[in-house]
Amino acid sequence: MRYLNKISLLSISTAFAFLACESEKSPFDVSPNDSFDPKRSEQPYPQIAIPEGVDLESPTWKGIDLSPKPPVIPVSANEEKKSFVLKPGYSIDPVLSEPQIKEPAAIQFDGNGRMYVLELRTYMQDIDANGELMPTSRISRWEDKDNDGVYETGVVFLDSLVFPRFIVPFGPNTILSMESNEDHVYKFTDTDGDGKADKKELFASGLGRSGNVEHQTSFLTWAMDNWMYSTYNSKRIRWTADGVIQEPSGNPWGQWGVTQDNYGKLWFQDGAGGVPQGFQFPIAYGNFSVKGQWREGFRTPYSLVKLADFQPGMKEVNPDGSLNNVTGAAGSDVYRGDRLPKELVGQYFYGEPVGRIVRQVNTENEEGLTYIQNAYIESQSEFIQSTDPLFRPVDMATAPDGTMYIVDMYRGIIQEGNWTQDGSYLRTKIQQYQMDDVIGNGRIWRLTYEGMPRNTEKPRMYEETSAELIRHLENPNGWWRDQAQQLMILNQDKSIVPDLEKMAKTSSNELARIHAIWTLEGLNSLDLELVRALFKDANPKIRIAALRASETLYKYGEKSLAEDYKQMALDKDPNVAIQSLFSAFILKIDGVEELMASTMKSNPSKGVELVGTQILEKIAEAKEAASTKFEPAELALFTKGKTIFDSYCSTCHGPKGLGSPAGDGQLIAPAFSGSQRIQGHPEYAVKTLLHGLTGNLEGKEYEGVMIAMDMNDDDYIASVLSYIRNDFGNSASFVSPEYVAQIREETKDREGNYSFEELTSEVPKSLAPQDNWVVTASSTALQGVGSTKDPSYAFGFKGWKTETEQESGMWFQVELPDAHQLAEIQFNSGKDDFPISYTVSTSPNGNNWTEVGSGKGESGVNNLRWKSDDRVRFIRIQAKEKGGKPWAMKNLVLFAR
Repeated sequence: MRYLNKISLLSISTAFAFLACESEKSPFDVSPNDSFDPKRSEQPYPQIAIPEGVDLESPTWKGIDLSPKPPVIPVSANEEKKSFVLKPGYSIDPVLSEPQIKEPAAIQFDGNGRMYVLELRTYMQDIDANGELMPTSRISRWEDKDNDGVYETGVVFLDSLVFPRFIVPFGPNTILSMESNEDHVYKFTDTDGDGKADKKELFASGLGRSGNVEHQTSFLTWAMDNWMYSTYNSKRIRWTADGVIQEPSGNPWGQWGVTQDNYGKLWFQDGAGGVPQGFQFPIAYGNFSVKGQWREGFRTPYSLVKLADFQPGMKEVNPDGSLNNVTGAAGSDVYRGDRLPKELVGQYFYGEPVGRIVRQVNTENEEGLTYIQNAYIESQSEFIQSTDPLFRPVDMATAPDGTMYIVDMYRGIIQEGNWTQDGSYLRTKIQQYQMDDVIGNGRIWRLTYEGMPRNTEKPRMYEETSAELIRHLENPNGWWRDQAQQLMILNQDKSIVPDLEKMAKTSSNELARIHAIWTLEGLNSLDLELVRALFKDANPKIRIAALRASETLYKYGEKSLAEDYKQMALDKDPNVAIQSLFSAFILKIDGVEELMASTMKSNPSKGVELVGTQILEKIAEAKEAASTKFEPAELALFTKGKTIFDSYCSTCHGPKGLGSPAGDGQLIAPAFSGSQRIQGHPEYAVKTLLHGLTGNLEGKEYEGVMIAMDMNDDDYIASVLSYIRNDFGNSASFVSPEYVAQIREETKDREGNYSFEELTSEVPKSLAPQDNWVVTASSTALQGVGSTKDPSYAFGFKGWKTETEQESGMWFQVELPDAHQLAEIQFNSGKDDFPISYTVSTSPNGNNWTEVGSGKGESGVNNLRWKSDDRVRFIRIQAKEKGGKPWAMKNLVLFAR
């Protein structure tokens, strides 16, 4: 394990205090305060200087108190417990804390009830965010083996991470996660049972973002509809037995927190905005604006901490120093357990770590629209309040034991370094209370209610068969239902289909029926006759679930459902009618605009009118945008390619690019949606169309055979490939007729179809950057707050840039641990910072170099290919000319054959 981050005196002394404590003493009694100078509170408090150039009459600063203040002192978990103000009957207790964990930011439970903790150990370790992207964060896993309610047994499942973004349990001893400034989600597995991941596999690409760590993808979440959603991404991804697919969705507007209710409706937690987002309708259908969805007064927090340490400054400070407007929020949970009062079930909870509160949200549905309010607005209170300034609730979750867990980062600074820079209001307040010294802590709390003890049954889902998992769909705790559904889908055991169909039809448990419907959908075993029977069910929630799940059948070719959607739009329940409009819209059925207009006439409810009106607006906007999305030449290829695909390719590959069913859960041909093969190097797809492809693909057999299409001209092949690489949720470069002609010439002597193994051995593959690559450069600039001069940033969104204007001879070099037959590079230099001209050289040993290619730089993506049979370990890109701007590269990709 590597430890490269700043280790605070606080963390060290806390650890020693824990190790030295007597056996009968609870670790939660150990105080982080022990690490501070015992005379600190007796020493003169620091004078706070007014930053240069500050206007004390501005709204941000007017009225600020800059007098010396005693420092904020951290206390033990059991001491912090006394600071909470809870509603009658509730109790809160720590289940895990420092020194075992540090800087916890999120938790997830796997199918055996083990708790994974995302530890962001580099987050704001000083006021300037130094070292924030050092590889010293981790994901740990914890168990309560003696079942006393405390998680005493832990292991570092995944170490040396760069500010990881989420945890998704994904079957036995496996999780999904992604690091900051990266575009790839990886699957990590512990194959030898020692509790530590030792296998890393690419799971999906295209989900990352660059920039400030608060503004990147987070909380990838497997939802009830079997798709995975995250913050920031206007797309959703899905695991299938044939690979990971993706589709576009609305913009979730979330920042740190994704959760769902008992019916699969998603909630996204906005950070700086301080309010929930995306809760009106499923985000898969896009964004819809509902005026007044946050009731009046919702943005007012009721905080008991009065330090005025809020990033917006004095304009958001009450006269007593407390917060007057939500300014930060993190973590969220729709409580779906069974060991807290029933009135909490289905309620949304989230943390406001700036206000040091946990809020409970009441929801009301009026004519198909949702409105939310603080559950305690009348008493001007919150569900949980604390008087401890270090209480930082950043995540919460319904636990396997039926209670609610709350993740408390317990630290001084909760805002990222962009908001604590020199001269800022927030920096001044942090230094006034010396809060930048309080780091390296963290607690996880369990919330309970008197007379309702936690469930002590330990989950053992990984030892259960799919047939045994079915019973959990009737569990009153939504966590058990979700995990069982996910595992049955990962198992892909079709023998349970009859039992699931029976549950969907006849169970007296409404939620079990809905989970059974979605489990059948995830097993590709949802029957059209069953769906149509459920359309007539007396329960509108069942009708809605059947409508949503039926969309998959339509995508795989059951076009007759279009008439069902039109009929269901006449449903008297506005929520059902709205769902039918969504289904018709997202599937682009014939006559969808007429359906919107007629439904609004026949159903006067506010929800139907709003949805119908805004869908018509979206359709009109889409028509206008279609003509401007691509350059004219690209649009011509895309349009022609769509016509070809709809006429010929869709028969085997499905009208929505998901593959056409061949029976027994098999497909005639592989899906295109989200396919890394299709979106990867274009040589793969061009050679496939020119010469055909037979045999299995990555171990999967398909009924159909891809025949050679070389009788068609270069424009034909370029068009269809450009289309499939840029529809069905895909986003990749266009394929030009000239490129097709080049590959056709290079392979003109080929006879017969390719096998998958033969084809992939020829096509350049992108090399995934690894920690053991040695990346150096002649010049490297700092790239943002808290960063280091690290040229390896060139492989991510953050990017690499020279410290000065580019000069002839400047170089960027990569040393690989193993030799490869390198064939191509690709990088993005943005609008202006491209190399004027450059060469690429390779070497087997770092001493003997061979120039393999040269190119002229240009705005945006740059690409250079060469032919060489040499296997090399070193590659160097070198500038040839002087330029007036720095040379920059991001998303650098090395391709090897």
